[in-house]
Amino acid sequence: MSARTGDDIEVTLTGHRENGLTYSWSIPVSDSAVLRRTAGGKTPSGGATARFHVEKDGTAAISTAKHCRSGGGRLCPLVVTPWKVRVEVK
Repeated sequence: MSARTGDDIEVTLTGHRENGLTYSWSIPVSDSAVLRRTAGGKTPSGGATARFHVEKDGTAAISTAKHCRSGGGRLCPLVVTPWKVRVEVK
């Protein structure tokens, strides 16, 4: 995706519940000073949100991962689902 200096980027990911297991996202992060996270949070249902402010020209990635949380004595599969988007600022 592309953005301009001064833009704000919002990320919203939805968790879900299936067979007594909750699949939850971690709060998205940036790997570069190009993007500064200005807000972030999680929901009880496993969702996660974040807002990033574009600080300067360059390339950055926003990433997160979805993990399983068990409930009621159930076992989670050993699976992590990564999510990543590359942002180019010009």
